[in-house]
Amino acid sequence: MLAAAPRRRPAVSLAVAAAVFPVIFIGELPDKTMFASLVMSTRGRPLMVWLGAAVAFALHVVIATTVGVALFHLVARRVVDAVVAATFLIGAVLAVREARHGGRSGSFAAGRAGGHGTVLTAFVVIFVAEWGDITQLLTVNLAARYHSPLSVGVGALLALCAVAALAVVGGRGLLRFVNVVTVRLVTAVVLVGLAGYASWSAFA
Repeated sequence: MLAAAPRRRPAVSLAVAAAVFPVIFIGELPDKTMFASLVMSTRGRPLMVWLGAAVAFALHVVIATTVGVALFHLVARRVVDAVVAATFLIGAVLAVREARHGGRSGSFAAGRAGGHGTVLTAFVVIFVAEWGDITQLLTVNLAARYHSPLSVGVGALLALCAVAALAVVGGRGLLRFVNVVTVRLVTAVVLVGLAGYASWSAFA
């Protein structure tokens, strides 16, 4: 009698992706890349702007998750947890700093161009603006912590694309009802909580 083959673990953990989604979504919601997408959508076709932003986000997610995995393999887990905690705290400080400035970020604009030109412009603007961003740091840390880069990448990319969709479809209307300062402060509280948990894991 043949033994049953071992069940393979799914490549993507829906639980991990679901846990990552709200963290990245909240962190990205009042971010400069959201405002960039909003402004560009007033000068170009919203779908083209979203497509360019989505490609830029996908590339950043790939970079972040591979860096996160490399970080986990190169250093001890306690060191990784300590770095994760420190970066979460930095993210909280940045969130509070932006809240103190009213959540305002630099503005970006795209000239009126055809479909391909709009996609390219959106890609370049978002790709450049996302470097060193809170959500990029969070994606790196989450990939290192969950040890499932693909799951983290799926959750992060879905969150980033959802925020971009909100920006290009109804960003102006959304900003009339969402207090950006409050969202940033909530983000800071969440990040401090995550930093505390990571610190406990590092030194427990």
